[in-house]
Amino acid sequence: MPVPHHSSYSTIIIGLNSALFKRLPQTDHRISPCILHAISQTASIWSNFVKGDLTEDDYYSHVAAKFKLDPKDVRQAFDQIRTSLRTDDDIYALLRELRLASQGKVQVLALVSTSTADYEALHSKPVDWSVFDQVFACSEEEKMPSLSFYRRILATTNLDPGNVIFIDDNFDSIFTARSLGMHSVVLKDATCVERALRNLLGNPIKRGQDFLRRNARHLDCITRHTDGYGTMIVHENWTQLLILEATNDRTLVDFVEHSGKWNFFKEGPQLTTDHYPDDLDTTSVGLTVLKYDKEIVDPILDEMLKYVNSDGILLTYFDHDRQRLDAGICVDILALFYAYGRGDEAAPTLYWIRDILQYKAYLEGTRYFNTPECFLWLVSRLLSYSDDAVLHATLKPLLKERVQEHIGVTGDALALAMRILVCDAVGICNETDLSQLLPLQCVDGGWEVGWIYHFPTAGVSIGNRGLTTALAIKAIEAVRGNAV
Repeated sequence: MPVPHHSSYSTIIIGLNSALFKRLPQTDHRISPCILHAISQTASIWSNFVKGDLTEDDYYSHVAAKFKLDPKDVRQAFDQIRTSLRTDDDIYALLRELRLASQGKVQVLALVSTSTADYEALHSKPVDWSVFDQVFACSEEEKMPSLSFYRRILATTNLDPGNVIFIDDNFDSIFTARSLGMHSVVLKDATCVERALRNLLGNPIKRGQDFLRRNARHLDCITRHTDGYGTMIVHENWTQLLILEATNDRTLVDFVEHSGKWNFFKEGPQLTTDHYPDDLDTTSVGLTVLKYDKEIVDPILDEMLKYVNSDGILLTYFDHDRQRLDAGICVDILALFYAYGRGDEAAPTLYWIRDILQYKAYLEGTRYFNTPECFLWLVSRLLSYSDDAVLHATLKPLLKERVQEHIGVTGDALALAMRILVCDAVGICNETDLSQLLPLQCVDGGWEVGWIYHFPTAGVSIGNRGLTTALAIKAIEAVRGNAV
């Protein structure tokens, strides 16, 4: 089902003869594409033809004389071009769907800049002209992309250019429309246009939620291998818990619940050793997200305190032979300790995290987490689980400084969403990164996979569209609320 119109855009303007009609490449006339392009740029001859000062035969004769061609070859080339024109059915269908779905809130206008003969050729094609609310043709003095032509359309229709989406495949037309304040979309192919229009006209939150519901219980992680090995699904609990935390919807996720220690994997180890011990990270996330009674959690916290390194910093696994240390995982463990009022017992870990923020040790990610945004987001998540004054005084000012340094930096959808959420946690409204995030929404309503963590020894990164989409929704809500 199409998403109802839910934006400030009220009008789509599209170049008819350049954007909606395509020429078939197979022609047998004698004029090269290079010469044809040069002919199309002969403004003075074209202007006299459009004005009616030249007949069609006169136009061909003038062109032939200028480019040292046979007028018969010129006519043959133009006849074949007109015959070869084909409508882009995918774009027509999209325009029709969006116009109907808007229930009258979006109009579609077409622009034509061509000769009478070419215009008649277009009208001879099997096109549903009812898709267009109006068709505008250049006047005798105008030619796309003249400012006067676009200004006339805006004045005639009383349109605010800020409410217009302009679509064309010609750079000059796009540039001119942008110079007047229109939001312009370069027509590369139908898929590109569909993605842009659905993102501009649809409700990103509703579309994202629909994606999550359609893929409920199948929001699995996938792999990206450095050696080019094919993608595989990773069945794990950690990301599923974070999707649940972001959406508060248990029907979306699929994990194996534990009341005590948790294992990262749902169905046995993948991409690692055959024996994979329970870990403090997944246990911490599970116990914070699902909120067990303190009597259940306290013995687990007691056991966790047995797994520290020589500096007193909490380790990753319930296994003394598997000495792994990761700053992001430490943050997750701290969230559990502070959520259950025992943060002071993990002081060495807290102060190590403070130093990591202070000296920006996270800028290339951590042992297991891919990006600085992952680490910063986990720190903001830690702060959300406790109002402990010492915790906030130790980390929040540093977190605010560090995330400000990242605003506007290019990133994938997951990194952008995490950065926006960190900004929100420290009192910054981050419209800059939201403007990067919104266009990344896919046609199906979800966001592309964001790479969360990796297995360094296996050379594998792990990503999840479900988590990326869930956090993108939260990021939009954080900046603009539910009524986007």
